[in-house]
Amino acid sequence: MSINFSDLSRGLVIELENQPWEVMEYERHKMQQRAPVTRIKMKNLLTGAVLERTFQRYDTGFTLADIDNRPTQFLYTDGNFYYFMDQETFEQYDLTKEILGDSLGYLKELALVDVVLYNGRAISVRMPTHVELEVTDTPPSFRGDTAQGGNKPATLETGLRVNVPMFITPGTIIRVDTRTGEYTERVS
Repeated sequence: MSINFSDLSRGLVIELENQPWEVMEYERHKMQQRAPVTRIKMKNLLTGAVLERTFQRYDTGFTLADIDNRPTQFLYTDGNFYYFMDQETFEQYDLTKEILGDSLGYLKELALVDVVLYNGRAISVRMPTHVELEVTDTPPSFRGDTAQGGNKPATLETGLRVNVPMFITPGTIIRVDTRTGEYTERVS
């Protein structure tokens, strides 16, 4: 399906040079007596590369990529592959560490995530905005120990390290923002 510049939006996935690109930012400048200039900052969903590209034509058109987000549940890992099961068709997808990248720090068994399919092939996962993880290790806090803003490092059950407030102890479940990797709030 072909779309024009006016149909672009953040998060839309277009196809350029037979690869899927997610639109991160876009803008269009039209100067007097000149063709409009369209600038798009986009991320390649296969390689993770971020690219800014300029199009200088009146009839700039884009093709939507064949992307499907499937609700899945993370089952287990065998060390090489991470296995996900489709919640509707019960089909299983296997992804490598390289494909998952930074998402591994937020991924625990039985977690619900969306697997992104491009032309029927699993290429990445979309994590929820927030995940709840248990603190496994953090140093004890001492009275008056606020020289560094009242935060201390903590290791979570997935191995991810985040800064948490001084009152957090091992065994506490906290909510972490997957976009920034920062502590949001204490859950229990």
